[in-house]
Amino acid sequence: MYAEFGETLDLETNQSLQALAAALRARKLPWLRDIVPALCGIALHVDPYHPELPDPILPHCEALLVECFKSAGRFEDSGRTVEVPVCYAAEFGLDLPELAQKLSLSQAEIAKRHARPVHRVLMVGFSPGQPYIGGLDPKLSVPRRATPRTRMPAGSVAIANLQTAVYPYETPGGWSIIGRTPLRVFDPVREPPSLFAPGDKVRFVPISLSEFERLR
Repeated sequence: MYAEFGETLDLETNQSLQALAAALRARKLPWLRDIVPALCGIALHVDPYHPELPDPILPHCEALLVECFKSAGRFEDSGRTVEVPVCYAAEFGLDLPELAQKLSLSQAEIAKRHARPVHRVLMVGFSPGQPYIGGLDPKLSVPRRATPRTRMPAGSVAIANLQTAVYPYETPGGWSIIGRTPLRVFDPVREPPSLFAPGDKVRFVPISLSEFERLR
């Protein structure tokens, strides 16, 4: 079941949803399989065969959300900061020349503006481990590309509107690529498998091409 709290992305609402998700997880309810916060809502995955599953379930979940909101304030900050090394060199920043012309900024200034703020993971989705990260400098806000790429290289750091995405795999995508990270964004044998989690703070750290090769 899914509860929606808005139709457009609002960073404060999203932060409250991350806190709500943490408050729900703290309950450790045996019939609640997973809690997945999204950009503007939250999904509750239940075990329909669990003997302790409340009946009827919908009014119970509604009351549970209201109750957990009361204690969500103490979960406002996950406490984690993920540092992501990014090489903004021409080999990886495939759309930097086009963006520089469109935004009337140098490629170096785009990289500088991207790495300057502290960003926050709004949700993880589309493909396993792919983060949608808010906090982009408004000067760098551009729409999705008119023609998506059929191949976004794994590790690509790309922007669209007011968000950044880091692609765990080679997949299609329509965001503008400005760099690449040597980190393994998703590894199914790692614990946890995803480098990012909703609510994490993110710092993008510029690195040179030689440093990229060393880290990779």
